Amino acid sequence: MAYWLFKTEPQTFSIEDLASRTEQTEPWDGIRNYQARNLLRDQVRLGDLVFIYHSSCPEPGIVGIAKVVREAYPDATQFNPQSRYFDPKSEPQQPRWVQVDVKLTEMFAQTVSLKRIKAETRLQDMILVKKGSRLSIQPVTDAQWQILLSMAKRK
Repeated sequence: MAYWLFKTEPQTFSIEDLASRTEQTEPWDGIRNYQARNLLRDQVRLGDLVFIYHSSCPEPGIVGIAKVVREAYPDATQFNPQSRYFDPKSEPQQPRWVQVDVKLTEMFAQTVSLKRIKAETRLQDMILVKKGSRLSIQPVTDAQWQILLSMAKRK
């Protein structure tokens, strides 16, 4: 099993939105960065655990945990001209973009803020805190996962 951090903008799709879905499960779609796509396609596996991270909001940070319940498959939004994720160069026979399905396992009582994460010296090598890193799908090491869990106020 591997660990990941998936970023989402809460005004677009929040952990509360995930909690409200049938079986608290949702496709993680709309990834349009090749490096993030490659991680989803080649490394994210069934059963992997994911920190859900709210970005572009007043208090960015980790808000809970989800589990990967379906491995990579074509993201249907790439073929829909009405979708903001439409890609006219992607073809059904050779899709460019993939998604995975995630299921909520836990919502934290409080956000583990980016400020707190950056202040934790043991997390200085985490991709999230690297200057200029904006990748929406990021691997998290076992040690980083445990440190972040210890920082979380769990319900």
